[in-house]
Amino acid sequence: MEAVTPHRPYHLIVFGATGFTGQFVVDEVARYAAETAGDSALKWAVAGRSRQRLEAALERAAGRLSMPELRTDTEIIVADVSDEESLAIMCQQGVVILNCVGPYRFHGEPVVKACIENGAHYVDICGEPQFLERMQLEYHTKALDRGVYVIGSCGFDSIPADLGILYTQRQFRGTLTAVESFLQISSGSEGFCGHDTTWQSAVHGFADSSSLRRLRKKFGHKPLPVVGVKKRGYVFFSKEIEQYTIPFMGSDPSVVKRTQRFLYEEEHQSPVQYSAYIGVGGLFSIVKLFCGGLLFWFMVKFSLGRKLLTRFPSFFSFGLFSKAGPTMKQIEDTCFSLTFFGEGYSEGTDPSEGTPNAKICTQVIGAEPGYVATVSAVVQAAVTVLNEVHSLPRRGGVYTPGAAFYKTSLIDRLQNHSIKFSVRNCISLNATSCTMVKKRIQIYKCKYICSVCKFVCCVKMK
Repeated sequence: MEAVTPHRPYHLIVFGATGFTGQFVVDEVARYAAETAGDSALKWAVAGRSRQRLEAALERAAGRLSMPELRTDTEIIVADVSDEESLAIMCQQGVVILNCVGPYRFHGEPVVKACIENGAHYVDICGEPQFLERMQLEYHTKALDRGVYVIGSCGFDSIPADLGILYTQRQFRGTLTAVESFLQISSGSEGFCGHDTTWQSAVHGFADSSSLRRLRKKFGHKPLPVVGVKKRGYVFFSKEIEQYTIPFMGSDPSVVKRTQRFLYEEEHQSPVQYSAYIGVGGLFSIVKLFCGGLLFWFMVKFSLGRKLLTRFPSFFSFGLFSKAGPTMKQIEDTCFSLTFFGEGYSEGTDPSEGTPNAKICTQVIGAEPGYVATVSAVVQAAVTVLNEVHSLPRRGGVYTPGAAFYKTSLIDRLQNHSIKFSVRNCISLNATSCTMVKKRIQIYKCKYICSVCKFVCCVKMK
């Protein structure tokens, strides 16, 4: 673990500890710190605008976790995104700053800038492509020069997708060329709910989508090589998960594409073409989504519409988001699965000749995505930076999780902290005729060839 010093006394500082997600992060850091001891003990602090609110947050955490020492042993740092000096003082005291203050398009850049200028590594839980990509464009060289790592989207957006692709590539025998992912969220009788901050990020992100297109042109990237990409409609019935699906509108496609570009340019790997979808259920769900989507797209174009959307999130999101956030019952009863269907070329096959002849199916599963899986992911990402900084690329810069943690043990850490990666049944994309679908053959140790569609299931031997 990176050493602390009298001038930089904390391994980790949770900034935004009084926010809705920040309080869950505090709990997770406290649990992890309790597992460490001696020279490897994690020294951490909380930071935010109000000392009184921070004290109250620690009081609640002490009660929830039965850790009365949190009230007295956890240091408090007062810092505000509108006060550069306070951010500088905070960043000078921590090795890693874990930033939970969103929406990031409004509050994230001052923290990134302060971290780079004051030598602190940075991780966040941002799911806003425009902010993430702009930070890379404007701060990568500065971070590289200062030896600072800035790693965004380390929560549910987008560690399961980004590291799930890496996991799938490693399990595949041959050259993986294309992957589709299907997200399913299961909830209990009270349903699923997200907090208002996530809703605000979505409203402002969709309203300013044209800026993202202009931003991407500034990178001047050459197109990545394309092999075997499947084209889907905007709404279709997925035989893979047996429900209607739509493209996933989160940050996953953006983050994964940036990771694949990094691996292509820096590691000379064949890039994987990636498409992300989310299951929405039956026809009634499609109708409701279509009506709600039209209203949403219309309202985000106007200032008054955005004000109404952000003022009444529960009404306009059909209860999917609220200012109060989910109840503990909703959190406890919710889980997610992210299933990857990949195809490519088996070992010994030239990708430049013929069509893909091999397939694989993997899965990432976890507890409630927004406030359980997210906090596990971001805390383990921060711990990985602390413990494996020499395995990170170059000596600093702005990276995606997949690019930053490509050579680290983060996937193994997540396996031990409620986010599970596994190889699943090999389901042929030719689902109507493939006997392998009907027989549901498990492929954990062997290689099978479907007698109907002749596709090879390629999985590394356990």
